Amino acid sequence: MNNNRKSNRLINEKSPYLLQHAHNPVNWYPWGKEAFDIANQRDLPIFLSVGYSTCHWCHVMEKESFESEEVAEILNKDFVSIKVDREERPDIDHIYMNVCQALTGQGGWPLTIIMTPEQKPFYAGTYFPKMSKYGRPGIIDLLVQISGLWKSDRDRLSAIGEELTAKLHQESTNSPGNLSRDILDKAFRLFDKTFDRTYGGFGTAPKFPTPHNLMLLLRYWKKTKNVQALAMVEETLDSMHRGGIYDHIGFGFSRYSTDDKWLVPHFEKMLYDNALLSIAYLETYQINKNPRFARVARETFTYVLRDMTSPEGGFYSAEDADSEGVEGKFYVWHPDEIIKILGKVDGELYCRYYDITKGGNFEGASIPNLINQNPLEFADSLDISLEDLVEGLEKCRQMLFEARENRVHPYKDDKILTSWNGLMIAALAKGAKVLGDSTYSQAAEQALEFIMTKLRREDGRLLARYREGEAAYPAYLEDYAFVVWGLLELYEATFNQKYIALGLELTDDMIELFHDRERGGFFFYGSDGESLIARPKEAYDGAIPSGNSVAAVNLLRLARLTGNENYQKLANNQLETFAKDLEHYPPGYSYFLMAAYLGQEPAIEIILTGSKEDVLLKGMLKGVQGKFLPNAVIMTRFSEDSQAHKLLPPLVGKETVAGKPTAYVCKDFACQAPVTNLRRLEELISD
Repeated sequence: MNNNRKSNRLINEKSPYLLQHAHNPVNWYPWGKEAFDIANQRDLPIFLSVGYSTCHWCHVMEKESFESEEVAEILNKDFVSIKVDREERPDIDHIYMNVCQALTGQGGWPLTIIMTPEQKPFYAGTYFPKMSKYGRPGIIDLLVQISGLWKSDRDRLSAIGEELTAKLHQESTNSPGNLSRDILDKAFRLFDKTFDRTYGGFGTAPKFPTPHNLMLLLRYWKKTKNVQALAMVEETLDSMHRGGIYDHIGFGFSRYSTDDKWLVPHFEKMLYDNALLSIAYLETYQINKNPRFARVARETFTYVLRDMTSPEGGFYSAEDADSEGVEGKFYVWHPDEIIKILGKVDGELYCRYYDITKGGNFEGASIPNLINQNPLEFADSLDISLEDLVEGLEKCRQMLFEARENRVHPYKDDKILTSWNGLMIAALAKGAKVLGDSTYSQAAEQALEFIMTKLRREDGRLLARYREGEAAYPAYLEDYAFVVWGLLELYEATFNQKYIALGLELTDDMIELFHDRERGGFFFYGSDGESLIARPKEAYDGAIPSGNSVAAVNLLRLARLTGNENYQKLANNQLETFAKDLEHYPPGYSYFLMAAYLGQEPAIEIILTGSKEDVLLKGMLKGVQGKFLPNAVIMTRFSEDSQAHKLLPPLVGKETVAGKPTAYVCKDFACQAPVTNLRRLEELISD
């Protein structure tokens, strides 16, 4: 990109994605009144392009087309062009992505929409090359054709726009129903049918992690003790860690794998993937106590806290796949580089262990991986212990990491999104709870403080995005739901009731702003948000869980913590509202089905009382926090806090017995006798 070019209107934006296009010859407008007024005045269709800063094909389309004077001349003459960052405006992206999927049967980014000045779409697609190739029409031919139709057959285009808009309105309505009792069994059978028994994961390449699918399967295992459900999770997590989708030098996971064995990733790293995957590894570790799963979670947190955390404590959004204009260049290696850094003996050993060869496994270079490696056998071949092998490899890794730091780094999208921060807060809090490391809860608390001070208006309204001192856009449903999820996890990590109090406050705000009182469910954007051509309600759990899914689980957890029947009713209403969607294809609603799981499973209530500093109480807390208890709520009544029961009514009457730390366990509305020793507590909470 030539930064000497005259800038367009995007130069005044904060979005890294929009700023990447600020020197295009295309006369881009940000989404807003000015663009639509100009389109009406000039009687021109709107060319809407939606993407995000770390999107590889967005970069390709910019370089091929949006930096082209030839393309810009057509767009500037015959269209009003609008750029949208999907991560800042997921409401706009969601509406028009539905249009693209309806028209073409597929979606993705860059998203290309052509629509009337009234925002009614009549053409949609994703990436278009400049000239026709790959079996795709070229953008020049497409623009010329549509410009001609706009002038000669406007009524036809307008009719398409009206029809599509009507369908969008129809999709935002729901036909309520009741979930079948075997909905979880149906979901499991479909997951089992598509499970890759060789490399883990589901379906064929490209393979996405989709950690909430794994989280649901863990709950299904908990409910049924179906060993295949747990095996699917363990094999998938094992294979992903072995593959090149995991950064074995600097840690963290890439967006997805382009092949079935998780070897070649699309190298961008997203905050939300690393948050959700950390949770999946931690929950599986709670079950199988495999130390490697705990290590992967720790390493992922190391990556996030090292590379993705702002000085103020918020978490950045993503890192690009490309560096120096080449995809994956930052991450791949040649044997001679390794040997130069580590020396001949250690270098050759490291290359053997991590499959770094002269021929390479990715465009002539090598992505470090452990797909075909057996660490114990490798150690035996060297006549050393596994512990010595691991220790030596770690020293090598540190040297390679330090050397890699001198390379040109991929671009980092440093905007801070409330929703994705909520996910990482939840992950870090769970890490503190499961791994017993307060470093993680402290990082989570710092990020929460950032959100509450930088991304919340004086009237209490959350905002969606922060960058360079500017907070903007009224927060969406997922912002509220994900932050409350983080607060619930923070409470279970620290037992500080202020997190429950804030969670209740934000939940009540969410209900006020987003709840559809006529048809149930929660709208994507708030009643105080910009009015778009549709107000969707999303239940589908895609790359991340939907706001409706997380809200349903949050409501059930809060209802059990506080006894608030309204939350229970709203959660039940969520399941009824989206029942037909869930029944249609259960695996597409895996996080939502966790609410169904909570609705079916007997509730477990665990209350621990005593002094915060008592060694026995700390042991009880550690024992409870280390177990996988997805249908349990855990509360404490510390003797230092005489008002605890006011916020959490189940604590009423829960006192220590004979002055000893005491545990109260209730299952399915039946309470056991209080216990004062760790062994008996573990018996009560074990299956």
